[in-house]
Amino acid sequence: MRRIKKRMTQEDTAQVLKKAEYGTLASMGADGYPYSIPFNFAYIKDCIYFHSAHNGHKIENIKNNAKVSFSAVNYVQLIPENFDTEYDSAVVFGSAAEVTDDGEKQQALLGLIQKYSKEYLATGMTHINKNMNSVAVYKIKIEHMTGKRGR
Repeated sequence: MRRIKKRMTQEDTAQVLKKAEYGTLASMGADGYPYSIPFNFAYIKDCIYFHSAHNGHKIENIKNNAKVSFSAVNYVQLIPENFDTEYDSAVVFGSAAEVTDDGEKQQALLGLIQKYSKEYLATGMTHINKNMNSVAVYKIKIEHMTGKRGR
């Protein structure tokens, strides 16, 4: 990081990942093109979890090269009169893989429901049990992450 004074602690960086509404996954395709896509996620036990279809562009990229980058922002405040922006952001580097253990998969889906639909937990559990086999869950095992606070 070029501006060290903006570096956040690991604990504050983890808070960005816990609170951010969505994040953006960057992966590399077999064709040499990078691909970046935003989606909902859950930060659980130092890993990023997301659900997906069993195939598609991001899944093909992960199968081609498991190394990914993921970023999230949980605070943004535009300061137009200063031509500036305040923010808290996190950047993660790690490896992505499909979750094949049913228990871990269920915990990840539950984490997503607790984050985005906690008022509907009972209905969410029914939805998880009904759709466990039709949805894929992926995990990004974090190798290192950095956070930046722009204030």
